[in-house]
Order: sequence, then structure tokens, then C-alpha cells
Amino acid sequence: MSTANISASMVAELRERTGLPMGECRKALAETGANIEKAEALVRERLKGKMDTRTDRAAGEGCIAIAIGSGNATIVEVRSETDFTAKNDEFRAMAKELATMAQKGSAGPIAMSAEMTARMDGLRIKTGENISFAKGTHLVGGNFAMYVHHDGKLGVLLQFEGTIPDDLATGICQHVAAAVPPPMAVDEHGLPADVVAAKRAEAQAEAVASGKPANIIEKMAEGKLRKFFEETTLLGQKYIRDDKVAVGKLLPAGVKILAFVRMRVGT
Repeated sequence: MSTANISASMVAELRERTGLPMGECRKALAETGANIEKAEALVRERLKGKMDTRTDRAAGEGCIAIAIGSGNATIVEVRSETDFTAKNDEFRAMAKELATMAQKGSAGPIAMSAEMTARMDGLRIKTGENISFAKGTHLVGGNFAMYVHHDGKLGVLLQFEGTIPDDLATGICQHVAAAVPPPMAVDEHGLPADVVAAKRAEAQAEAVASGKPANIIEKMAEGKLRKFFEETTLLGQKYIRDDKVAVGKLLPAGVKILAFVRMRVGT
């Protein structure tokens, strides 16, 4: 078809869909008989091949996105090459869409679906950057709260049973984000067994080295281990908004924190 028979509005629509220059859009329309859908598919197929050769380029920027549904929630990290793209509203909207799409999958680590891949590829083509899915987690059951830092690079998803006032739920998420060190688990039962065993052995060795009587040594070792639990678990840590009280003491009766996921871009 002659390019003279292709209207400016058709070219503009294809450009809006793909982000390609007007000349490329007009050429694709000419090759497909001015069929917008076929022209879009054609250019995406061509550009997808080119973009697949760029996946070795470093994608060190990105954002965290969280989607909360009915009885399930997801948190994902999506990477880009530049901070400019990572801060772009379209990129962040795409990341949120991926998180929402991931709610259709199974609980646990998120695997990219065909729908998610197609959505991400569309923006890869439009930006010309190596945009990639880094990781994600899908939690199912209970209630949820979330926090994403203003720069979009740090996010926390909290899962719990019962009812927590909104301000406290957000505050606990912010605690997970800001605590130093970040909590390793909800409570001591969630800590890796090898970590606890190594810490217990270390505490006992230090207590024995003190030369105290056996009954005192045992108390010293247990005290050191208890302090370790307080410093490394969410429920044991002092709340960032009030360092006189542990997070666990703030929970309303009947509330149980099931899990939390903390994600930072690049880690």
C-alpha cells in the first residue's frame, strides 16, 4: 500500500502504542495494508529480536511494586538500566501491573507468565532499555499491609491474621524497612537453625570463658541468646517509633504476624 493512503491519525496511534518514530510506524502500516493491529505485531516482533540481544546490558536500577488483593498479595522487583526510566511513571505503572498479574499464580516465588512477559517486553521495546524481572513473592491468606519508600527502591509487604490499626500496620512495615539490622524473621522460631545453633555455641563458649559456676554459665548463655533474638526478630526488636517497646508488645490481642517480605532494588 502507498504511504500516501495512510492517515496521520493512524501513524500517531501506532506511535502511541509502540513509541517508535513516525517514519517507522508509517512503514509498518504500509507493509500491513494499514492494519493497526498487524502493524503493531510486526514492529514488536522485529524489535523483540533486537532487544533480546541486549539482555547482557547491566540493569542496576529499578523499582519495587506491591499489589494487595482479596486474601493475597504480591511484591516484585523490576529492573531497568537507568534511574531515569526507573522513576518514570509508565515504568512504575508497568511494575504494578506485573505485581497484579502475579496474583493469578501460585503462592511463593513468582515466575513470569506469558502475560507478564508480554507486558514487560512492550516497555522494553518502547524504552530501548534492558528491562527485566528480578524477583517476586506471592503471599496467600490473612490480611496485608505495605510500605514503599518514596524513591521506589525499597518496599515491605506484611502478612498477618486479625486486625491491626492502619497506622500501626504501616508503622510496622516502615520498621522492617528502616531497622538496623533488618529483622531476619518474625520470631525466633523462624530463624535459620544453623544460625541459632552457631549463636548458642558462641554464647556458651563466652560464658564458660568467664570462669563462673556452671549454673551461672547456663543463665549467661541463655541471656546472650535471648538478646540475639531480641535484636534479630521483628517481634523482639524495639519499635522504630518508640524504642522503649518491642514490636511484639504493640500488637492487639488476637493478632499474629505470619510473614514479611523486605525488598530493596539490587539486593
